[in-house]
Amino acid sequence: MKAFDIERARRETRGAADVIHFNNAGASLMPAPVADALRDYLALEERYGGYETVEKQAQALQNFYLASAKLLNCSAGEVAFVENATRAWDMAFYAFNFAPGDRILTTVSEYGSNVIAYQQQAEQRGAEVVFVPDDEHGQIDVTALANLIDDRTKLISISHIPTGGGLVNPAAAVGKIAGEANVPYLLDACQAVGQVPLDVKTLGCTMLSGTGRKYLRGPRGTGLLYVRQDWIEQLDPPFLDQHAAKLTSANTFTVRKDALRFENWEQNFGGKVGLAVAVDYALAWGLEVTWERVQTLAARLREQLADVEGVEIADQGETRCGIVTFMLTDARAGAIKSALAQHRINVTVSDGSGTRVSYDRRGITETVRASVHYFNTDDEIDQFVRVLSQLTG
Repeated sequence: MKAFDIERARRETRGAADVIHFNNAGASLMPAPVADALRDYLALEERYGGYETVEKQAQALQNFYLASAKLLNCSAGEVAFVENATRAWDMAFYAFNFAPGDRILTTVSEYGSNVIAYQQQAEQRGAEVVFVPDDEHGQIDVTALANLIDDRTKLISISHIPTGGGLVNPAAAVGKIAGEANVPYLLDACQAVGQVPLDVKTLGCTMLSGTGRKYLRGPRGTGLLYVRQDWIEQLDPPFLDQHAAKLTSANTFTVRKDALRFENWEQNFGGKVGLAVAVDYALAWGLEVTWERVQTLAARLREQLADVEGVEIADQGETRCGIVTFMLTDARAGAIKSALAQHRINVTVSDGSGTRVSYDRRGITETVRASVHYFNTDDEIDQFVRVLSQLTG
């Protein structure tokens, strides 16, 4: 196998010279081609005007759909550009008209924002939220999922990779069960897209949401939504405008028949061009190559953290990803984060809000989250562990 070109990866990641960036699950460092594309687009807007730049950059904007379709193995008409992953997920979820007794099946490790939406529908419309138990690895128990599906099941909705805990849920196995039961399946791939190879046909998902700013290394304020073609017209977007629909008379309108029905007329056009470049950039590196390197780096980090006094690794899952979470026995996570920042090391802290159900059941109050990407190095891991050992020792 060809050796990974780490010199190129770091040369094209200008921020790598300034910081050890272990916050890729928050927002990664944009590579130079993405940052340059965003900067160039804004320069055109400054010079020629916003509407005029959209016309001049029509092909670059259209490339978002073509690149995303290649990334996900779908058609361009099944992809929408949305301002972030949460809003992309919302556009899919709130397109369902839940009724009293409808069941939403989800995971114990589900993202907190999604759980809020589920519980809102339970409160407002009488839907029932069912947390499928974990298996012995801490991931969704697919046997339990299959046994919980009945005529009341309206939706299966899970996160592929939770925001904390290091695990990768068996998304394709869930998709197989959903398909056999003919239940729509919404997959939150916010932490997966750009980190894990994603094929919507293999995953069996009806809908998939993702962000630009994390492992895709795109601009902030960008996201995408995939909706399978046979479901697009079955879903009623929670709101429409004259981009998603067409006013045909004073009393009538028609809604688009492609995924653009989930978009807005006003968009972050510079971010859209930047995200298209980011997707092409990720594809050029190869998602299989990225996934292998990220897993290798994360495994090295977990192995070294296990030897640090006062550190307890909080990761679960039969398959683990580039997100490494750990607890501190004699220090507060926020204080350690701030101290690491003094050494130009970026991490983040999870207070449990994003993984409330899982953390509450596990008795965890907070964790430090260190998330690696392919441009990180063994030397950076060694330095991180060395500094952390000094801070906790």
